[in-house]
Amino acid sequence: MTIGDHLSELYRLPAHTFPGPDAGTDGLPGAEAVAWRITSDVYDADEDWTAAFARFRAAVDTTRVRALIVGAWQDAYETEPTAVLEALIAARDGFPALRALFVGDMVSEECEISWINQTDVTPLLDAFPELEEFGVRGGSELRFPPVEHTGLRKLVIQTGGLPADVVRGVGASELPALEHLDLWLGTAEYGGDSEAADLEPILSGDRLPRLRHLALRNSETQDAVAAAVAVAPVVARLEVLDLSMGVLTDEGATALLAGRPLTHLRKLDLHHHYISEPVQERIRRALTPEGVEVDLDREDAEDDEDGDGTAWRYVAVGE
Repeated sequence: MTIGDHLSELYRLPAHTFPGPDAGTDGLPGAEAVAWRITSDVYDADEDWTAAFARFRAAVDTTRVRALIVGAWQDAYETEPTAVLEALIAARDGFPALRALFVGDMVSEECEISWINQTDVTPLLDAFPELEEFGVRGGSELRFPPVEHTGLRKLVIQTGGLPADVVRGVGASELPALEHLDLWLGTAEYGGDSEAADLEPILSGDRLPRLRHLALRNSETQDAVAAAVAVAPVVARLEVLDLSMGVLTDEGATALLAGRPLTHLRKLDLHHHYISEPVQERIRRALTPEGVEVDLDREDAEDDEDGDGTAWRYVAVGE
C-alpha cells in the first residue's frame, strides 16, 4: 500500500490547499478556519514552494493562522527541504497563533514516502515554541537530534523506514507535554534500521510523563516491538496502544497477552496483521469484555508466496 490521499485535517481543522498562481485568491476561507496546505510540484514546477509561500503570506492574515501543511516541493525525491525550513523560520514572527505544522504531505503520485528527502527538522521546533502538533513524512536523510520543547502535545513521523538515530533522538528529547507519539518504523530496505532496544527510552516513559497515545507501527520487526512494549512501564498510563500496519504475528500478539495488563486501554489497534484466528479470538476474549476497543482488521495483510513456497509478509506502507 502507498499513500493515496493528502491530509484531510490538522489540529482538528479541515485542510485547504492554497490556490496556485493562476487561480486567484478570491473567496478564501478565514485564516483561522482551516489548516492551510502550501504546495508546489515535484516535477517541472512552474512555481517553487517558497514563491507559493510568499503569495500565501501576502494574501492571508498569517497572524491568525493556526495550522500549516507543507506539501510538495520541487524535486523532493532528491532535494532536501532546506529552503522550505528557512522560509518558515524567517517568517516565524508573522505566525504568533501557529499551533500545528506538518512537513511533507505528498501522495505516492507526487513522491513515494521512502523517496521524500528530508533533513534535520528540529530547527522548526526551536523556531516555534508554541507548537502543539508537529508531523513529518519521509525518512530519507531525516534527522531528529534530541530537542527540548515544553508545548508539543503530538508528534507524528511517517516513514517507510525510520533511521535508528531518529528513534534515539526522539527518545532522548525532553517533551514533558507530549500526549500522542506516532512513529512509523518501516523496513531496513528503506532505512528503518532501529531495533527494539532503541525504543527503551520511549517505553520507560521517563521523559514522557503525559503520554497517553503510543503508536509504534508499520514495522517489519513488529513482533520484537510488541514484546518490548509488553513489559514497558509506559503501558500502564496509556489510553491508546497502536501496533498496527506491520508484520505482527502470533509471536508478538502472544507476548502482548502475557505482558502488562491491557484492560485499562480505551483502544488497542492491531490492524494490518498476520495473527491467526485462534490468537485473535484470545485477544478479543481478554479485552473486549473489559470495554477495550480492539481493531483486528486484517486489511490487505496476506501472505504472498514465491515459486519455492517461501512466505512473504509486508508492512502496510513501504516504498
